[in-house]
Amino acid sequence: MVNKVILVGNVGMDPEVRAMEGGVKVARIRLATTERYRDRQSSENKEHTEWHTITLWRGLADVVDNYVRKGSQIYVEGRLRTREWTDQQGNKRYTTEILADTMNLLGRRAEGGQVADNTGTYTATPRPAAPAAQPAQPQYQQPVAPAVPQEDPDDLPF
Repeated sequence: MVNKVILVGNVGMDPEVRAMEGGVKVARIRLATTERYRDRQSSENKEHTEWHTITLWRGLADVVDNYVRKGSQIYVEGRLRTREWTDQQGNKRYTTEILADTMNLLGRRAEGGQVADNTGTYTATPRPAAPAAQPAQPQYQQPVAPAVPQEDPDDLPF
């Protein structure tokens, strides 16, 4: 079975970063992806923007904390996760988010939509070091297992 999500989009607001008990860092960002299409009936170009909540743990949360801001363009690979909770009125509520495994910093939208910088790739799983002939990009790694930390994701402080 496969549960994989790949997104490229722009961060809609500065990240929320928290430290859990035990010092484990967690970050949450909102990512906008925009689909552009042509309406056949009206022959108009249209857009549809979808907003995604991305949760990043440990080393990826450190990278987000240091390098990602509103307007940053990023590539994210991860898994869908749906959480359930009870609101203040006693109603059951649900949210679907992406638990990130890999994140690439693609750049930041500058004036006129141009990309202002290009930083690197960050993964939640260990990778071998880059060969000496290639310029090494900074990489932040975290253990492969468990994929979700000991803390219960339903108890996130967001």
